[in-house]
Amino acid sequence: MDTITHGIAGALIGKALCSGDSMLPPKPMSHARIITWVLMLGAIFPDSDVLRDIFSRNDLLMITWHRSLTHSLLMLPIFSLLLAALTQWIARKFQWGAPPFGTLTILYGIGILSHILLDLVTTFGTMVWSPLAWSRPAWDLIFIVDFTFTGILLIPQLLAWVHRDPKHAKRRAVPMWLLFIPVTFAIAAIARIVGAPISSNAIWVAIFVFSALFLLPAFRGWGSQLSLATWNRAGFAAGCLYLALAVFAHHNALERIRKFAEFQGVHAESIGALPLPPSLWNWDGLIRTQRGVYELRMDLSQPSGIPDSSRAATNSQTPFTYKYFPDAPSNGLIQQARQLPEVQKVFWFDRFPVTRFHKEGTESIVEILDLRFPPVRPDRPAAFTYRVRFDAAGNVISQGWAVK
Repeated sequence: MDTITHGIAGALIGKALCSGDSMLPPKPMSHARIITWVLMLGAIFPDSDVLRDIFSRNDLLMITWHRSLTHSLLMLPIFSLLLAALTQWIARKFQWGAPPFGTLTILYGIGILSHILLDLVTTFGTMVWSPLAWSRPAWDLIFIVDFTFTGILLIPQLLAWVHRDPKHAKRRAVPMWLLFIPVTFAIAAIARIVGAPISSNAIWVAIFVFSALFLLPAFRGWGSQLSLATWNRAGFAAGCLYLALAVFAHHNALERIRKFAEFQGVHAESIGALPLPPSLWNWDGLIRTQRGVYELRMDLSQPSGIPDSSRAATNSQTPFTYKYFPDAPSNGLIQQARQLPEVQKVFWFDRFPVTRFHKEGTESIVEILDLRFPPVRPDRPAAFTYRVRFDAAGNVISQGWAVK
């Protein structure tokens, strides 16, 4: 999950469940306001591990270090205690009325835990048991950047701010509504660029929903009758419902890809159903076999078209298509590349790796890509494609992530 969404989620938890207040009201720092800040900072703290990348030239840290110790359930109590001690020192320095040390520790623990859980629901993998174990469990429920989920967590907090002062509700509601209209079209443009276009109907539905949420409560007068906690509890409940729907959708997508594997008669070394933007209907089914990876793109709003194993293929009512990405035939250079320590780390990280081999003049290129991360643009390599370049004599002349 992206860091901004983590911060939004932490602030929402603070306001909805921990008696927190808005983070930036026009008044001095208060006990309730500190609660929200603590939850928000705790929720973004685990991503501080990326700061190591700034001071290091090791381009493999993103897969070997990110989402490790700061994302560990085992290390959570230690970080919570340290952050609570730092916060209490700052509060004393500025004479803020902060919660007691024990309360601060619990609040930071909740914030860090929310981050760990929201990273687990994505496909990247999170080393929750480090440093005892360095595996990367991933629940594959939500795409790493999910604008819908972010909106569900953010909008109730904005609505609570809009209706905080009944005299200014209309004056605040209209700018918020006007802000979200271009944001909707901007998100649609981004989705189109990355190959996940949003339909025109979905765009107009989103605009209608934003209009109803921001304008109706303000102009009908009932928005100010709801407390800040009520608005935010509604947002927390909506976020939980969205995750529950993702669990249901993932189950159905996984059943489809398993049914496909059975129908094709392939021996699966690993199998997964991964979320694809822009909606919970879109999933990417992947099957790793001994010699390559099968990919089946799925729209859960449509029939699967995959016949039961007990039926003949001709009985399928709806056609289905899939792709197969074979590994390049093994050769000496591929085997040499596999022995490199960096490549071994790449294979440790990859769940659905595909190995490719080609020549550029006298040079030979070995590439390893993970089909969890499809290319954003057809003229660019897929994310996390690792490239090893050999000269004519078979010596490694360069290696690293492919950028073009």
